[in-house]
Amino acid sequence: MQQELNRLESTALEELSRTESLAELEQWRVRHLGKKSALTIVLRRLGSLSAEERRKIGARANAVKATLQSRFDEKKSALTSRQLDESLAHSTLDVTLPGRPQPYGRLHPITRMIGEICAVFARMGFQIIEGPEVEYDYYNFEALNIPRDHPARDMFATLWVDHKDDPNARLLRTHTSPMQVRIMEQHKPPLRFVVPGRTYRYEATDATHDWMFHQVEGLAVDTDITLRDLKETLFEFCKSIFGRDTGVRFRCDYFPFVEPGGEVAIECVQCRGSGCRMCGGTGWLEILGTGLVHPQVLERCGIDSTVYSGFAFGMGVERIAILRHGVDDIRHFYSGDFRFLRQF
Repeated sequence: MQQELNRLESTALEELSRTESLAELEQWRVRHLGKKSALTIVLRRLGSLSAEERRKIGARANAVKATLQSRFDEKKSALTSRQLDESLAHSTLDVTLPGRPQPYGRLHPITRMIGEICAVFARMGFQIIEGPEVEYDYYNFEALNIPRDHPARDMFATLWVDHKDDPNARLLRTHTSPMQVRIMEQHKPPLRFVVPGRTYRYEATDATHDWMFHQVEGLAVDTDITLRDLKETLFEFCKSIFGRDTGVRFRCDYFPFVEPGGEVAIECVQCRGSGCRMCGGTGWLEILGTGLVHPQVLERCGIDSTVYSGFAFGMGVERIAILRHGVDDIRHFYSGDFRFLRQF
């Protein structure tokens, strides 16, 4: 058995000297140091020997194993170093190049648009307030001069949570105007705030309509507020968002909760007032509705309409974003297409 160990050692060392790659080295390790190697078999046979022979053969077998393991480690280190040198010699890696940039997140374009709109009004002293998206019929309609039999309800394709004939029926708010009433009920004038948020309507989805969209509602109530205050505030807003050289136009319109009511339009961003397909040849694009708060709305909230007056306005954020950035389809904003979103 002593001769067998000597033969195993010399054979293994000779094969190791001819090994030229890490793959061949691994095969050598399995063959000479693995669980099924000849050396392992010799170690397992020690139990059948006498105590004296077991001591001598065992010591020799462990010495052979230690020698092979040591030579294996040296060979592996040498081959690994040689492989690295060869790789560097044939590589075109420029270690002075900067690393690959990691992608980073950004705010959704509608979120950014809401922030920009609110920032304009914040500079004019308006507070930013949010409200519930599930609203009561009273706040969404009744308190805003839109009773159950009012024809103005037809323009709001309402998504009801409860049956609409329920006196306390709940719904997904169709506009952010309900917060006007909630704030006026809880706080006394002077008031000045804007309310951004999601609104919902049961409408068919197309390039200009969606069942969910964002609005920003605004309200100012104080003594001696006039139509001039309304116009100056919205003039400043339009020019801050669309540019100082943008033309702004006011026209009369109807909303049940304001009197008088009006709409604000800006000079067409595409044709600059000369008339095109985008503006229907008029040269103007409507962007928001506005008006002086109806006295009945003030009185219903416990505010004396003979002392206080106010103005309100509301706009669709997606429409502002579409006109600002030249987007041709509102559905792009919620498609989840990174090719579109990365442009903002």
